[in-house]
Amino acid sequence: SGQYHCTHANQPLETSCMLLLIMLGKVFLDFFMLRVKPKNVKVSFMGYFCVSVALLDFILLLSICFIFYFEDFALWGMRFTKYHICLFTQITSLTYSILHYPVYLVAGLDYYTTISQTSQFPKRGQKLLYILAVVVIWISGFFCILKVPAVYEELEIQNSVSPYQCPVSASLQSYSVSCAMVLLLGTALLARWKEVGTTLLSARLVSFSSQPALMFSYTSNNGTCCKWQLLTRLLICFLGTWAPFVALQVLVLSLGVQIPAYVDMNVPWLYFINSFLLAAVLWCRCHGAELTEGMWSTDPFVSWKFCFVPLDNGNTEPADEPGAVIV
Repeated sequence: SGQYHCTHANQPLETSCMLLLIMLGKVFLDFFMLRVKPKNVKVSFMGYFCVSVALLDFILLLSICFIFYFEDFALWGMRFTKYHICLFTQITSLTYSILHYPVYLVAGLDYYTTISQTSQFPKRGQKLLYILAVVVIWISGFFCILKVPAVYEELEIQNSVSPYQCPVSASLQSYSVSCAMVLLLGTALLARWKEVGTTLLSARLVSFSSQPALMFSYTSNNGTCCKWQLLTRLLICFLGTWAPFVALQVLVLSLGVQIPAYVDMNVPWLYFINSFLLAAVLWCRCHGAELTEGMWSTDPFVSWKFCFVPLDNGNTEPADEPGAVIV
């Protein structure tokens, strides 16, 4: 049904044990990404949503483990069997599959309106607003899945197929976002490939603030629009961190692999989208917003400050010092 934007993956979950292993790996990856990110990151809607995804995955994993171990039991007057492992997974997959667009839209609007915010730690009201937005999105998603008649009927059909199969859905929203990102990145690289190559050839590895850093020697070209110079630097910063992830997206799209929705909505993917959204907002608002020190701590995995040296002060004279981006 087009109401919940999902297509069916051909590979059913053969056993509950396989599902348990997949969720165990996903939960480990979720919490690993949350653990390794820097602590002094400016709070944002996407940051809170990443935490909520990790917690929901953990709850699903605990439910699967509990049902898998006891197999057939009653709790609060309700009987649970291995059938519910499949049912919970299907509901989670369908919910994840419809949340990509609203989450990315809210995150993009959040960055667009707060990118020039001076304080690294926003007011309590803003934090509460982020939490409320996350809760509303999850409740709306589950409500749509459980109340839309077409989805309910499809769950009934799926669960009547075989007790040994568990058909799950792949998100059309996630697929379309991947296609759009690869297309936009490819177009930007084609437009700026000479400048990207020249900048990369000038790079050398140095120590910066006790951390390894890449130093790029460059001079400002008065005949070139600052926005195009900025695009080159944004590409270098983004691909310097996420190039393996971009290559994986290209491979998945080329092979036509359908990833179940309960797998492809994960914390690493959300941080990948987060960096892309930030790059897009920075490029759109490079002349219309006052960029502050608090902005550089918005992205936990990409250092964007290099992109605005010396562009942030409107200087068009040749730069004497090289720009640096920590890798």
